[in-house]
Amino acid sequence: MSKEYYKKQIIDLRADLLKEKEAKKKDNEYYAKLIKSASSPSSKASYRKSKIDKAASHERNIESIKRRIESAKESLKRCK
Repeated sequence: MSKEYYKKQIIDLRADLLKEKEAKKKDNEYYAKLIKSASSPSSKASYRKSKIDKAASHERNIESIKRRIESAKESLKRCK
């Protein structure tokens, strides 16, 4: 593959990383509102669990994107 391909891939992955971080932030705010407005303790607990699960999912995606960026950087170095 060419250097330009890896450079473009890195740029695209960085954009994906920012989108994922924004999505994590929005989901956290969304679940915080649900938790605050929940009336019963069981629904609060359910929302808290959902919030934790969703945040963990976003974290896994973020780490995956970071690994792909590092891989693309290594591939770019090998091209030179």
